[in-house]
Amino acid sequence: MFEDLKPHIADLRKRLVISSLTVIAMFFVCFAFYEPILSWMMIPVKTILPENSHMVAVEIQETFFTALKVAFFGGFVISLPVIFWQLWLFLAPGLYDHEKKLVIPFVFFATLMFLIGASFAYYIVVPVGFEFLVNFGSAVVTVLPSIGKYVGFFTKLLIGFGIAFELPVITFFLAKIGLVDDRMLKNFFRYAIILIFILSALLTPPDVISQLLMAAPLTLLYGISIYIAKVFNPAPKEEEEE
Repeated sequence: MFEDLKPHIADLRKRLVISSLTVIAMFFVCFAFYEPILSWMMIPVKTILPENSHMVAVEIQETFFTALKVAFFGGFVISLPVIFWQLWLFLAPGLYDHEKKLVIPFVFFATLMFLIGASFAYYIVVPVGFEFLVNFGSAVVTVLPSIGKYVGFFTKLLIGFGIAFELPVITFFLAKIGLVDDRMLKNFFRYAIILIFILSALLTPPDVISQLLMAAPLTLLYGISIYIAKVFNPAPKEEEEE
């Protein structure tokens, strides 16, 4: 059994190496331009900081490590097409010839949905969530956010939303290879809602508004995924009648 898995493990290692080298190469490119990237990251919170409040570096090394986080985030985002391409190449041996031709649409829409999810977090979730956190108690406390922790939370939030918005793309792929149909997704809906709210609580600031801002689009995306499964792999009619 292990001998049968060796070719797959070797191929997986190859795909991971190519993806990792791409991210590392883009990391060095982004590190050279980390300041404008960091300035872009700080726009949502700068507009909501109270007067006389600003970002600070609490520790001596914090600015340097923040630059590393910024460069890694930028390198990861730029490398997404290559990462999704390598993922497809790893899965391709188990697909039919006509399914292998979907590589370009898969890479395009997977990258697009990630960017849409990250943009939703950047323009809506981050401002709303941080406005609540910054303004809470600001009447008696001067808020001086740590740049390192802000960037860490910012990147976690955008990557989390980006991955979450891959749901329709994943559903399309699973439906095309026959692993899921619309009936299965409908039956799983009640459990999916619970998982969505748990995920929202883990990835967003600790306030109800931010959690709802993540849970609402994910619920909508789950509904879209049911429709996608119905189009590309509908449940047999006898199951629908039952």
